[in-house]
Amino acid sequence: MKKFYLLILSLTLTCAAFAQPKAKYVFYFIGDGMGVNQVNGAETYLAALEGRIGIKSLCFTQFPYAAFVTTYSATNGVTDSAAGGTALATGHKTKNGAISVLKDLQTPIYSVAEAAQRGGAAVGISTSVTVDHATPAVFYAHAEHRKMYYEIGKQLTTSNVDFFGGSDFHSPVNKEKNNSEPDLYQQAKNNGYTIARGYADFTQKAAKAKKMILFQPETDSKAFRYSIPYKLDRKPGNLSLEQITQAGISFLTKQKKDGFFFMVEGGMIDWACHGNDAASYVNELIDMDKCVQIAYEFYKQHPDSTLIVISADHETGGLSLGRGPYELHLDRLAYQKTSLAEYTRHLKALHQSLKENFTWEVVKADLQTNFGFWDKIELTEQQTARLKKAYDDLMTGIAAGKEDMYSKKDPITYAAGLTMDEVSLIGWQSGGHSNGFVGAYAIGVGAEAFQGQIDNTEIPRLIAKAAGWQLRP
Repeated sequence: MKKFYLLILSLTLTCAAFAQPKAKYVFYFIGDGMGVNQVNGAETYLAALEGRIGIKSLCFTQFPYAAFVTTYSATNGVTDSAAGGTALATGHKTKNGAISVLKDLQTPIYSVAEAAQRGGAAVGISTSVTVDHATPAVFYAHAEHRKMYYEIGKQLTTSNVDFFGGSDFHSPVNKEKNNSEPDLYQQAKNNGYTIARGYADFTQKAAKAKKMILFQPETDSKAFRYSIPYKLDRKPGNLSLEQITQAGISFLTKQKKDGFFFMVEGGMIDWACHGNDAASYVNELIDMDKCVQIAYEFYKQHPDSTLIVISADHETGGLSLGRGPYELHLDRLAYQKTSLAEYTRHLKALHQSLKENFTWEVVKADLQTNFGFWDKIELTEQQTARLKKAYDDLMTGIAAGKEDMYSKKDPITYAAGLTMDEVSLIGWQSGGHSNGFVGAYAIGVGAEAFQGQIDNTEIPRLIAKAAGWQLRP
């Protein structure tokens, strides 16, 4: 009789295991630089636009499961994107700067994207920056340093990943002397990839393509290849992260494979925070949330077989919401009409055009148009004097401005950014990363595992478990 009951118990457990649903479709969103204060700030901003104190929830913050995530690397208390991305992709910590290798910089470690491939799923990897940048690279490449862009790009062309989306290659040509290799575009084509330039070109080529790379139009890459335009700077015809997300889903669902894994990086949240550009980061984060909404619509059609996870590789800038007075005025960020990076380019072009007619009166009017100063936003005498001094410094060559990781600001733009921070009552600790918590937000099959406080290395392991994929040790 005892053996009979044990048999029944064994059969019951076996049936339960078979009945356990698997995540056939996995979306993995990474908001680069998106700490919990960045998320809180975006929601506070949206509420402020409605004229009220509080928050207006983003799509992903309404997901039923959430966790606090630690982000330190194997060698540093503050991670960089390469080590943070490696942890999010492979479940292993590594040295800052390394791309999916252990801290010995030699031993390769393999990502959840590779596990999905071996499990028979289609794979997509996308970003708002270059496809060989640190965060996307950790999902398909292995390199001792993130700046080995050409070598990383070569690995992309042989990765057999079904879909890539981003601004372009960072370094498509091997710059070593006496090198006769074709550029990465040709290498990608030689390995079966169809390259589309812009969303309209994608829609024309996708039906016949076996593997696809979606880049921004060539005219945009010639102007600035390293990212698609900021949401604040986007013009008709520019490629957007929403379009990349839509294209990826469309292409991956048409593959005759067992579901898909799709990573989408909001890479320019980080860039804006490096530049202490609050208006730009808020708009980038909201823009990524619109991509999450696209995935959520897919989830509603496939609720029993879809997992959506959103997290970040680290926090950037040490953002603080408040700087003394017990109030915030994030609604004032809406008066900024351009990113600080683009405003530097704009002022340079304006100066070159007007020459000696590039006067303080002209600049003051331009600041009023692009930031709302003196019109929508009242400035103190000290703030006005700082902006005027920045103009004088630029004209006399006394100050060259300030350079951060991804942009260089002239003195006027730098002063305008400081002023926007002051009037909005936000602060920045630095232009680099911090060890602040990031969030993990999840819905769908296996989402209940994302609760409490977890480490970033746990996230890809939980994803793989939910999907039934085997991460390589």
